[in-house]
Amino acid sequence: MKASELIDFRPKFFSTFKNYSREKFSADAMAGLIVGVVAIPLAIAFGIASGVGPTEGLVTAISAGLLISVFGGSKVQIGGPTGAFIVIIYGVIQQYGIAGLTIATIMAGVILVLMGLFRLGSVIKFMPYPIIVGFTGGIAITIFSTQMNDLLGLGISDVPANFVDKWVCYIGNLGNIDAWSAVMGVLSIVIIALTPRFSKKVPGSLLAIIIMTVAAWLLKDFAGVTSIKTIGDLYELPSGLPELRLPALDSDTSLFATMQNLAPVAFTIAMLGAIESLLSAMVADGVIGDRHDSNTELIGQGIANVVVPFFGGIPATGAIARTMANINNGGKTPVAGVVHTFVLLLVLLFLGGVVGRIPMPCLAGVLVMVSYNMSGWRTILSMCRKSVAGVTVLFVTLLLTVFFDLTLAIEVGLILAIVEFMKRMMESTSISVIRDEMEVHHDGENGDESLAIPKGVEVYEIEGPFFFGIANKFDELTRMTPPVPIRVLRMRKVSFIDSTALHNLEIFIQSSQEEGRVVILSGVNDNVDKVLTKAGVKVMVGEENVCSNIHLALARAAEVANEMGVEQ
Repeated sequence: MKASELIDFRPKFFSTFKNYSREKFSADAMAGLIVGVVAIPLAIAFGIASGVGPTEGLVTAISAGLLISVFGGSKVQIGGPTGAFIVIIYGVIQQYGIAGLTIATIMAGVILVLMGLFRLGSVIKFMPYPIIVGFTGGIAITIFSTQMNDLLGLGISDVPANFVDKWVCYIGNLGNIDAWSAVMGVLSIVIIALTPRFSKKVPGSLLAIIIMTVAAWLLKDFAGVTSIKTIGDLYELPSGLPELRLPALDSDTSLFATMQNLAPVAFTIAMLGAIESLLSAMVADGVIGDRHDSNTELIGQGIANVVVPFFGGIPATGAIARTMANINNGGKTPVAGVVHTFVLLLVLLFLGGVVGRIPMPCLAGVLVMVSYNMSGWRTILSMCRKSVAGVTVLFVTLLLTVFFDLTLAIEVGLILAIVEFMKRMMESTSISVIRDEMEVHHDGENGDESLAIPKGVEVYEIEGPFFFGIANKFDELTRMTPPVPIRVLRMRKVSFIDSTALHNLEIFIQSSQEEGRVVILSGVNDNVDKVLTKAGVKVMVGEENVCSNIHLALARAAEVANEMGVEQ
């Protein structure tokens, strides 16, 4: 087998040029230009909110956006920093520093590449929806809570990281609200919220930044208002191309020990990146009528996250908002994503002075609207009217994300979802013990009829998946029933059997035979039959005691009963 058949890696970018035309390039160039403009405020805002800076946000949008467009599996996916990573990045920097973030991001990139190579792209799509809604809502609340200091101009130099402590600190400093900053922040939110009503093409965040940057400049230079903080007041402005950086490890800690400590964080970054990028690609597919390659997309995302940290970037993934902006403005191929990165590069190289004049309250307003759009409150309200179990998983995940961290939230959410799934699976599987007479319903076994069960014979009918939860129930049931010489296991509706159930079945057969009883299998489907054959179960009971339907099984049971001298 060829390596190309083993590895599912077919970037859309390289197949684009087979039928590429001037018309497609014109559409891609225009879409890329607009998306690049849209991405400017978001890249800057996400970089600052993550605890790094505007330069790092732009560098991530440029380098990750380029790599994801070139190596990804979607025609229109736009990659870069997203709001979902803010909470994780900020926490990693607080605990492990920039070097720790660099290592965790590279590790996450490797995990994403491996997930793509092992063809796990389709598996990621099965992440339970309540968990996705829960952690997305939790992230939205956390992002919102991090913006109050800049939005209201509270001037707090060291905001606590803990959610509760953060709000206690805000409330304690309400007397320090700067009126100019608060007005600018609120007006930014209003502009972003109202812009779509007047124009679908002009991004509200960009319009708000332009208006508020001009307003801040006028207030400072002509009205003497100096209380409004700008990016240039707090951060070093971008200048020139980013240089290659290597993580500076703590001399007291080995690389392996650091990687061990960061493994859970890296896994969370990888899973979150995979989920967000594939969801974005799926949404895009529905709009453009195409089908992305999920494994290639994961590999492309992984390559980006391995490379970006060496230039000072942060974790990146597919961005739904920018991807939809690309589609809505006519983007046809990954070339649009490449053009958008060049637009951002020009900003990084030549517009650093302009970036430095952007007021912090305006950026906070941008992120408040990002958190609102992420919150999914309508979806949450809709789900509250449905499954209680789903809502429980949702709110547990949401609250753990807010009050603890995303890693714990996803872990606990998955455990709850699995427990709920097992509960439903157990409810869908039944085991019954039948004696004297049984009803055979029309499902391929010669119609509805009543069958007499010979004396000394009992039928165990298993309906549904035979897995570890049901295996214990089966074991208890067999111990409770009075001993009879012949046991028939009717397995016509057993769709699969796991290792625990198989083990219990082997013990059941072995103990029955040691007690001088005979076990007969009835109606085993092909998939389960292969498992039983491989495990040697059919040899244990004897080929003559494996019957294709209940009629043959009962006939065989009557024959064995006669041989054993059981009176009928």
